[in-house]
Amino acid sequence: MRFTYPKHVHFRCERCALCCGDTEDKVRSILLLKTEGDRISRKTSMGIDEFAERIKGSEAYVYRMRKTEDGKCLFLKENSCSIYQIRPLICRFYPFQLKNLRNGGYAFSHTDECPGIGKGPWLERDFFERLFRVFAESTSAPRIQQPRKTNRTQNSLRRIEEDQKIKHNRTEPADQ
Repeated sequence: MRFTYPKHVHFRCERCALCCGDTEDKVRSILLLKTEGDRISRKTSMGIDEFAERIKGSEAYVYRMRKTEDGKCLFLKENSCSIYQIRPLICRFYPFQLKNLRNGGYAFSHTDECPGIGKGPWLERDFFERLFRVFAESTSAPRIQQPRKTNRTQNSLRRIEEDQKIKHNRTEPADQ
C-alpha cells in the first residue's frame, strides 16, 4: 500500500496533554474503533456507554470518547493517560493523521498545534511505515494484506514509542 508522509519533520512528545481535550481553538473528537471500545471496556471493567457514545458516518470509527465537563478525555488523570497501554489508534497517531486518498493511497500529515513538532528526532520513512502497519492491523483497510496480528502490532507500537522516547509515569504503590 502506498502512502506519503511529511519530510523533514522532528517530533518528541512533550507530555503536555494538549491532544487529550478541547482547547480554546479546537473541539476534539477522540474516535474509537469497535475493537478499541471493546478492549477499553474489558480492561477498565466499564461499560462502553460509560466512556463512549455510538456514532455514525466516520468510516471505521463507531464510538466517540466521552469528555469531562472541562472537555478533557475521561481517562486523563493528573495530565497522564490512565489507559496509555491500550489508548486508541487516534491517540497513538497524534500529532499525525492518516487520510485515505481514495485512489489506493494514503497521506500522513501533522498538526502544528502540537508543541512536540519541531523537537526531538527527525522522523524517517520507517517511523511512518510502523504507524501505517499499526493502522492496517487495527482496521480492515481496503487493499491491505493483513499481516499476523498481536505480536507484530505490539512490536510495532513498542518501536514507535522507543523512537519517540516517550516515558510514561506509572503510579507505583507507596511503601508501607
